Amino acid sequence: SKSLAAEGLCKWVLNIVQYFDVVQTVEPKRKALKEATEQLEEANTKLQHVKEVVARLQAELAKLVAEYDAAIAEKNAAIAEAERCQLRLGLAQRLVRALSSENERWAKSIVDLSSQLNLVVGDVLLASAFVSYAGPFNKKFRDTLVKDHFSKFVLENKIPMAPAANPLELLTDDAKKALWNTQGLPTDVVSIQNGTILTNSERYPLMIDPQLQGITWIKEREKANNLQITRMGNSNMIRILETAIEAGYSVLIENMDEQVDAVLNPVIGRNFAKRGRNKLLKLGGKDIIVSEKFRLFMQTKLSNPHYPPEIQAEATLINFTVTEAGLGDQLLALVVSKERPDLAKKKSELIQQQNSFKIRLKDLEDGLLYQLVNVQGDVLGNVELIENLEDSKRVSTEISEKVEIAKVTEAKINETSESYRAAASRGALIFFLMNDLYKIHSFYMYSLDAFVVVVNRAIDLVNEEENPGFKRRQTVGSPAQGQQVRKESEARSPQIKKEEKKEGEEGKEGKEEQEPKEGEEQPKVDGEGEVKIDTAAIEADGQAEKAVDDVKEEEAPQLSPRSLAKRVDKLTDSITYQSFQYIRRGLFERHKLIVATMLCFRILIRQGKLSEEEVDHLIKGKIELNVPAIPEAIRPFITDQIW
Repeated sequence: SKSLAAEGLCKWVLNIVQYFDVVQTVEPKRKALKEATEQLEEANTKLQHVKEVVARLQAELAKLVAEYDAAIAEKNAAIAEAERCQLRLGLAQRLVRALSSENERWAKSIVDLSSQLNLVVGDVLLASAFVSYAGPFNKKFRDTLVKDHFSKFVLENKIPMAPAANPLELLTDDAKKALWNTQGLPTDVVSIQNGTILTNSERYPLMIDPQLQGITWIKEREKANNLQITRMGNSNMIRILETAIEAGYSVLIENMDEQVDAVLNPVIGRNFAKRGRNKLLKLGGKDIIVSEKFRLFMQTKLSNPHYPPEIQAEATLINFTVTEAGLGDQLLALVVSKERPDLAKKKSELIQQQNSFKIRLKDLEDGLLYQLVNVQGDVLGNVELIENLEDSKRVSTEISEKVEIAKVTEAKINETSESYRAAASRGALIFFLMNDLYKIHSFYMYSLDAFVVVVNRAIDLVNEEENPGFKRRQTVGSPAQGQQVRKESEARSPQIKKEEKKEGEEGKEGKEEQEPKEGEEQPKVDGEGEVKIDTAAIEADGQAEKAVDDVKEEEAPQLSPRSLAKRVDKLTDSITYQSFQYIRRGLFERHKLIVATMLCFRILIRQGKLSEEEVDHLIKGKIELNVPAIPEAIRPFITDQIW
């Protein structure tokens, strides 16, 4: 065995050797570590100092940057404010320029409206009375109602009213009138009054329209509302009404007689029942929801109908019968279109242009005011609004200039057209004489369409006389005029037959009519004494007159004043002769001299060669209340009755 002490000594020696080796290696490193640690502490101290300096500098830099940014922001804000002010100034100038021309007119309108505000009660009362009561009457009686009754009542009761109050000015404007004229309503005052009454009345209108002028306007005006047309006695009338009332369509009942079907009374009387938010109407045993857009129009061809009081109270009767002045204007347009188609075309274009201009100006003005009233925020901040105003103003100015130019042109055309006024006035005079012939006999009823055919033929006969090579334009016209003459003849023939049988010998004289003059057509008389109008020739003429020539119309040569006067005289004579011939064909023999005399008297009165008082005295006589005694010299041969 070994010695334990030696083993321990050996281990100690080995450990000492190992310790020495380790100490020899680690000690330098410890010294290096200590030195590095000291250097690190020194460096950290310096770093901390530098960081403090940097932090101080960064704080100063941040302060300077903030001051710089604030200065730049203030500068940019000042520049932006300057630009905004410049923009607002420009927009303000543009707005002032756009509205400058309106300033004077609006200022005047404000003054006028302010003064009218105190008078509106009387004006509205007058307009309401006009709409409610003036519809069935002619222009003369309407004027009498307004001036001598309505206005007098308002003034006597000290109700404020404008000095020269006019219902039309309160109820309509030029734009509406222009729209109506574009839709086919005649331009005369009575037609405008009728349109005003129809559009402002809550009651449904019943139009007295023998010449079909009102119904033509309604068809054009209401076609956008899906106008439904029916007649009394139509098996589908109730179904059409039910559909239209619910869907909000317009309904036109045409050719009504004096007897109105009782099933229509709830509709005409507007017997609506309120149920929740809906209005109900009982029609044909069913409750129907009434649309707010539903509108009923009624029309009769009877010139002097007698409707029961309840119909007159529940409906608005409107007299669309053509006036002599209105017919004169229409016939003037017809004559000018035949004699000077170039002028007629220009005038037609001008009228349409003027009407469209008036409507456009009204729309622009309303749109301008609407934009100004409904602008959100600052007006000067709304660039789009100002641009729209500028566009509207530019268009309005252009239209106004064109309107002034068109007025000058229209005045020149009217001046030339007025040269043919005598011929047109003669035609209107004769037609109104024809309209009065029913007072002689109820058989004598005439159509305006058929009369227009006669006037067309009279003008063409003058052309054929002066130009042997003249050929009537072969065109496709509406056969309505010829059909109207045929219907008129067929409707009167059975009645004429009965009347002829009653007349006996006097009726027989009508069969042996004198030979017509050259160019005159002989009326046909059958063996039973029935007078027949040669409708085939008239219908053919009507179709020829309404045709559209394929060859472009050349401008008619202008006549000298003397030649034009002669031409108008020929046209007047031709219209007079052909119209009398047309009337004569349907007259009983005993009435021909009466009609000829009436025509002669009316022409002489119109020419100023006779006074109306003298003619009335000749026809009606004058009743003397205090009859003087018969002189002795004439008593033997003069009776008291004759004296």
